[in-house]
Amino acid sequence: MDRRDFMQICGAGLAMVAISNCGPVSSHIGADVTPKKRPNILWIISEDTSPDMACYGNPIVKTPNLDRLAAEGVMYTNAFASGPVCSAIRSGLMTGMYQTAIDAHNHRSHRSDGYRLPKPVEVITEYFRRAGYFTSNAGNLDFSRAGKTDWNFDPGVKPFDGIDWRQRKPGQSFFAQINLQMTHRTFVRDKEHPIDPASVEVPPYYPDYPLTRRDWTDYLESIQVLDRMVGQVLQRLENDGLADDTVVFYFGDHGRCHVRGKQWLYEGGIRIPLLVRYPGYLKAGSVCDDLVSTIDFGPTSMYLAGISIPTHMQGQSFVGQQTRKRDRVICARDRCDETDDRIRCIRTKQYKYIRNFHPDRSYLQFNAYKKNQYPVLTLLQVLHKQGKLTEVQERFMAKTRPEEELYDLKNDPHEIYNLAEDPKYTHVLRELRDRLETWIIETDDKGRFPEPQEVQEYWDTYMTQQYEGWMKRKGLSAAVSDEEYLAWWEKKMLNT
Repeated sequence: MDRRDFMQICGAGLAMVAISNCGPVSSHIGADVTPKKRPNILWIISEDTSPDMACYGNPIVKTPNLDRLAAEGVMYTNAFASGPVCSAIRSGLMTGMYQTAIDAHNHRSHRSDGYRLPKPVEVITEYFRRAGYFTSNAGNLDFSRAGKTDWNFDPGVKPFDGIDWRQRKPGQSFFAQINLQMTHRTFVRDKEHPIDPASVEVPPYYPDYPLTRRDWTDYLESIQVLDRMVGQVLQRLENDGLADDTVVFYFGDHGRCHVRGKQWLYEGGIRIPLLVRYPGYLKAGSVCDDLVSTIDFGPTSMYLAGISIPTHMQGQSFVGQQTRKRDRVICARDRCDETDDRIRCIRTKQYKYIRNFHPDRSYLQFNAYKKNQYPVLTLLQVLHKQGKLTEVQERFMAKTRPEEELYDLKNDPHEIYNLAEDPKYTHVLRELRDRLETWIIETDDKGRFPEPQEVQEYWDTYMTQQYEGWMKRKGLSAAVSDEEYLAWWEKKMLNT
């Protein structure tokens, strides 16, 4: 796989940004941080989560702990994952690099070949460790299991010192992650505060059927359960007397696990919640609409800890008096499981440009994971056969895709109306197209180079076997018809 001229792309991700004074940050953050008073850094990461909490404007979802965190810190309304699937995004998150620049863009690539990061790239925990920090990663609330990493590379080192921040030396600062999978399918319903499916707002690109409402409700209820878990983490921090000395980041690794969400570059797949609390430094109750990317979270944490950000990092700090504001974020989707694809998007505050590098393929290429987990996918396919979809819903069922998509997000937040062929938007289309093409070259986007045939064949075989096993456990054949499968979903979820 081509890893040529890596050093030429160092810092290329910082191109096309402007100086910003946005961010209600104390002027001395970073500047006066010394090894004796460096703050702790805590990342609370949830899986497959879009900003669907009460603090983000969803009135039917009860999230008092996340709402309190937002009230005590800064809520970012334009935070984005660098892609729509976990391993690729987490590879970028932990290096401050675009996953496409470090050959970590294909979902769960390099699982057994020992691929190492190109120099000088390292996982960010190495910088914290050298600065005297204890590093930890927990996967549950009793701190008995290591948390998710799921990177598309071998870090070459033990990436974390332990599981629990309580394992550190007395007085030692820590960088800790707590990974919570509650919002990953299969969803867990909230028995304490059930949501009425009739009260949810179904996006117009979904058929408004009982199954859709039940599935969407289950996701929202899982956020409520997640909220209580976040509350337990924050209470533990307070019980340890660490709340005032700890910068807390809460964010989702990428967007919600629904059709047009996870594995797609629409808002549902890449827009994430981001709350940051640092008592006495970040102005409580602030709302910031700056564009930020998951590749910025590491550099921002390092800046707050007084650790110099390496010049090769493509991510940047989004706090501080000299913060450079992004005027766009760029996101990438490549192979996910057995489904080969290459999609890129560039998103500004108003527009999103999507480039489909395989327009001959459908939006709904077969993917075993999604077919196994997304009931609304099968509902869409059955209603499509029956001619019962609306015009908006039917567009997503097309056998091919346009090479380019352009959406005005202020006027079309659901990304329904493709403006790529509208003459009124020719200048916008050309500008974003040119900027994306420049980024591809400047960052040496490795998605230009196909994976070896044997890798593709491995995943084809592996996921075929996985799907057969999943369906067998459901009492179904892998060759079950969509109609029979839909009936299974309705019986399971609606008790009909």
